[in-house]
Formats: sequence, structure tokens, C-alpha cells
Amino acid sequence: MNLSHTGSSEALETRNRSRDVATSGVCTRCMADCQGNCDVFKSSFRGREVIYPVPFGEMTAGADKQFPVDYSHLNILGFAMGAKAIDEANPDKAIFPVVDTTAVYGHTHPVRMRMPVFTGALGSTDIARKNWESFAIGAAISGISVVVGENVCGIDAEAEFTKDGRIKSSPEMERRIKIYKEWQEDFGDVIVQLNVEDTNFGVAQYVVEKLGVETIELKWGQGAKCIGGEIKIRDLDRALELQRRGYIITPNPSLPAVRQAYETGGIKEFERHSRLGFIEEDQFLRTVEYLRRTVGAKRVTLKTGAYGYPEVARAIKWSSKARVDLVTIDGSGGGTGMSPWRMMEEWGVPTFFLQAMAYECTKRLATRGEWTPDLAMAGGFSTEDHIFKVLAMGAPYFKAVCMGRALMIPGFVGGNIEGVVRPGGRAGLWSELPSTVKKFGQSPEEIFVTYSTLKERYGRRMDDMPLGAVAVYTFVDKLRTGLTQFMAGARSFRLDTVSRADLVALTEQAAKVSGIPYVMDAFKEEAERILDS
Repeated sequence: MNLSHTGSSEALETRNRSRDVATSGVCTRCMADCQGNCDVFKSSFRGREVIYPVPFGEMTAGADKQFPVDYSHLNILGFAMGAKAIDEANPDKAIFPVVDTTAVYGHTHPVRMRMPVFTGALGSTDIARKNWESFAIGAAISGISVVVGENVCGIDAEAEFTKDGRIKSSPEMERRIKIYKEWQEDFGDVIVQLNVEDTNFGVAQYVVEKLGVETIELKWGQGAKCIGGEIKIRDLDRALELQRRGYIITPNPSLPAVRQAYETGGIKEFERHSRLGFIEEDQFLRTVEYLRRTVGAKRVTLKTGAYGYPEVARAIKWSSKARVDLVTIDGSGGGTGMSPWRMMEEWGVPTFFLQAMAYECTKRLATRGEWTPDLAMAGGFSTEDHIFKVLAMGAPYFKAVCMGRALMIPGFVGGNIEGVVRPGGRAGLWSELPSTVKKFGQSPEEIFVTYSTLKERYGRRMDDMPLGAVAVYTFVDKLRTGLTQFMAGARSFRLDTVSRADLVALTEQAAKVSGIPYVMDAFKEEAERILDS
């Protein structure tokens, strides 16, 4: 069985001519006169451009490889007896709307969120910059955390640097922090991520001291790629400027042949790459201590990628020693479309397997009485059952789920609706409402099921709230409602009562990987005792 889709992909805008495709991804019968458009065909003249999903920076893309085991191989159990974290198992009191979905993470300065979800890292890509208002305000009013991803200061066209290359001012970073904080209430937090370049630019010092940021996230990697972050640049002068700032730019815009190819139209874009980060235990511990004591960060978190068992063990063990507030572990299969497509498909440990590894590592430390950091899982989640399964499978160590594309899509939808129904407001990409939306009405009050609730809460501020933010809030509200229903069915009325006993594995392979009992074995002994009593 071939688990991969090779030879063609909607993400690359390629397709095979033949319905029969070899395991190589090439059509079984490849004709010399073929007019395209498989991966190899397109790569023959566009070369390196075919590495990335298109149109780059204007869409999101997620891997479609079929892994042998995933979260669909687990099912959530329901119970008819007893109730946890509520006064009594009373049908009039134990109802799903009263389920408490409040999540808490952090060590000495904990953060509360209304839901156990937060955004993926929204960094230097155009799609994050253009839609930031929707993402950030939507997260703030939903009471969840937002992550400002890598390189925001470094690629800011209006950024100012000191003579020694340290960031002095970044209007784009200031805008992002300000927008979230203006709408933030008692829940959630804004987290700023650091990669190699951000560290060199002194981003942590700048955002903590000048912008009031309280949480810094160290980045070891992510589940969609094993190299540094990329963006595309379509202007030669811009490429040269970022190269002067220290970024890796390919093809090299300083080379005469490359400049000539750009001028004649052969090269239409450049890639900006971040550098690879390398880890070492003593340096990691010193960095965490430095960020807390010298820079003044209240919280330090870690984002690590889809590496194998040793790196998972290092992330958890070192974070235990350093008292890191949250470790987000990102599995293969996630991503937001800015990664090389084949890398997104074929690199790293898939999310389900990775969470099983992380659980075993953390449990090993806890069994020996060692302090364990709070954990979050990322890598291809979008529904309330995903949230429940991650928290239950990783209980009691996993506190939240990081969602990338799932929390971005509502921002796009709401933004496009606003462009039609609010003349003179923020521009969208639609000229009119599609039938999928129009059937619910023509005004925000008719279209968004939560609009009246938000209007009662915010009053005149609704005029300043992007409809993309309303859409994010509406989506999170859907997740919350669905999660409370699952929790009530499992008779768990608070998040910290969700446990591994609330799940069963539908396949023996899933049971072997996760340690969750196979459905025919779960509670079998208890059933036999009932029958024999």
C-alpha cells in the first residue's frame, strides 16, 4: 500500500495525465509528446518553484499522506454511572452547558484560557500579516492565546536596527502586540517566538522591555518542515535588503546571472530562509534562565517539531530541569502551507505517534517524582473530538491543542464576508456572497450566529471588530459546545477529570502505539465482575 500521493497534487497545481500511476508518481505510460502537467513535467521548466504549494502566501495547505494510525482509530467512551467535578450526578444539574472548559498552563505565572486551544505560530508570512486583525482579535475575544511566529521583526520593511544589528523599532511587531492587547480580557496570552535570527536581532529584549510581552517561546522546529521558515519575495531590492540583514536568500540576488534572470523574467521570485537551529543542554538551560532573570520574561515556552524519540526526550527532560512553562510538540502532517510540499508530506513523526512518545517520556519522569512541564499537541487538528482525544490520551500532562489552519480559515471567511456586507470597510476577496453564505442572510446579524451575543458584550466596539474576528469567535464557540457535549457524555465536567480511561482503541495497532486499551479489552474485567456478582 502506497500511503503517499506522489506525482501530482492540488497544492502544487499539478496532475497526472493517466489514471494509472506508478509508485514513483510518474504515469505508468509516460508519453514523449505529453503536454503535462505532473510534478516532473512542471519541474522541468519551473524547477525549484515546484517545491512549494501555490499560490504561495495566499493560501494554506496541509499534508494529505495517509498514516497507518491516527486519532480516528480512537473512540470516546460514554458512561451512564457517576459524574466527576460536579456536585452530584443529578439530571437537573449535570448538563453539558455547565461543563468547565477552562484550561490552565504555566508554572509560577499560569495563564488561563476559556478553551484548551491556541493559535499556531503566525509569523512573517503575508497571509498572517494581512489577516492579523482577524486572528488576534478573534483569539482575544475567545479567551485563547495567540502566537506571534518567527521573523516578524526581521522582515519588517520599516524596522530600525542599531549599528550592531539589534532591533530598535518594528512597527509591524508593535501593531500585532497592540491589537491583541487592546481586546484581551482576563484570559489568554500573547506569545512571541524566537528563532536563530530573532535571537541575533534581540527580539526578546525588544518585545518584553518595549512592548510589554510576558511570554517568549524558544523554537526547535515544527512538524511541517525540518529546516528554517521560508517566505517568497517577488522584488529584487527587497531580496537584497533581507540578505543584508543576514537572511539566507535563494537564488542569491547578489549574483549577476541571477539578477539578469530576474530582469528577463526567468526568475520571478526569491526565497528567504531562516538558519537551522542547533540545541545543547547547558546552552538551553542558560537561555531559559537568561530570558527570565535578565530579559524579564514571566513565562518561557518551547516549540519543538516532529523529531524522533531522542529529541522528544530531550525537550521534555530539559524543560523539566528549566521549569519551562509549556512545551508544544508539533507532529508531521500539520503545517500551514509555507513548507516544501514533499517535506510536509514525508518528513517527521506523525502526530499520533509523536504524542504517544511524549506521553511515555513525561510519564517516566513523573513516575520518578520529577517535575513535568505542561504539554500541548499540534499537527493537523480542527474539531472538538480532536481536542478531547488529545487531552484524554495525554492526560494528565497535556493541557491544550495548538491549531494552525483551523483557526485561520474562519479569519478568511469572515474577512471575505466583511468585504461584501460592510461597504467601505476591510476589503475581502469576494465580489458577492456565495450561495453557501447568502442562504442565511445578507447582514452580519443574520449570517453570524454569535453576532448578537458579541454586540451585547461589546456594544459600539462591534463597529471596529473585524468580521474575521467574529468568525474566529464563532468557530471557537462551536468547538467549546462540541467539547462540552463529549465531556458530559464521559461524565467529566471539568477538563482535569478527562483521562485515558475515556478512550478506546478501535484497532490493535492503535492500542499498541498509544497504550489505550483495545475496545474489546477495555473494562472487560469490570464487566465480568458485574456479571459474576
